[in-house]
Amino acid sequence: MAVPKKTHASQPCVIPGGFTVLDLKFTKNSPAAHQLFVKEHKVRLEKTSSRPLDRTLFVLNIPPYCTEDVITRLFSQFGPIQSVELKDKPGHPEPTEQKLSKYFTTKQKQGFSVGYIVYTKPSGVTAAKTHPQNVPLIVSTEDHPVRTGLHKWIHQYSQSFVQPDTLQQAVDSFMSDYDRRKEEDAERKKKEAEQQEEDEEGWVKVTKGAKGTKVRPHSEAADKRALEKEGKKTKRKELLRFYSWQHRESQREHIAELRKKFEEDKQKIALLRAQRKFKPY
Repeated sequence: MAVPKKTHASQPCVIPGGFTVLDLKFTKNSPAAHQLFVKEHKVRLEKTSSRPLDRTLFVLNIPPYCTEDVITRLFSQFGPIQSVELKDKPGHPEPTEQKLSKYFTTKQKQGFSVGYIVYTKPSGVTAAKTHPQNVPLIVSTEDHPVRTGLHKWIHQYSQSFVQPDTLQQAVDSFMSDYDRRKEEDAERKKKEAEQQEEDEEGWVKVTKGAKGTKVRPHSEAADKRALEKEGKKTKRKELLRFYSWQHRESQREHIAELRKKFEEDKQKIALLRAQRKFKPY
């Protein structure tokens, strides 16, 4: 009788849905292991460069003690990482807006999360998917310890206090960047105004500006047309004021006509009521 072949424990564990199971231990001597579920990120609706289809690894069931730095360190063994994004639930990437200072950002909710790990090469995704389950990923090591419990709370409390000098440097840096952007915007508007060309008949060539900006041509012909338009409006108002007595007279005539019609309707109703009397004989 043939002996059945045993499966090698060093092979990756793939579950239905295409997810590969990776064991995660907090320390090397931890008796229990947490499980991460990873797969290649393939969402055709997301046509963004922040999550390329061939270089993005989707990770589920990330515990709260795994920050972006920890995830970067754990998964960098499979290849160089370009970016790491942690979210409360799967979804489209958030639009890239100007990031606020860390002193003015709200506290994020602590809990299990999902991650999007972007590698510089597709081989990183392949290496993570083929990682054997019996080789766990270690979160806290001697070179990179991770604080937990009371030590973590004490560290977070001490970090919550902001030094005045550090805060002043952040404010100065923000204001200098703001002033620079304002100067660039003013310079751009000035160049756009200089690029406007006017021909002999007074037409102004308006160039396309930035989104949300309104370009108003300033020329002698345009100002003349605006003055003529305002003059016509003023004359029309003067005529309406001059013939206001006619308007009052027409209102009086209209009211008298309504009263006359009301009296005629009353007589008609009285006549109809008189004709509707009961006559048994």
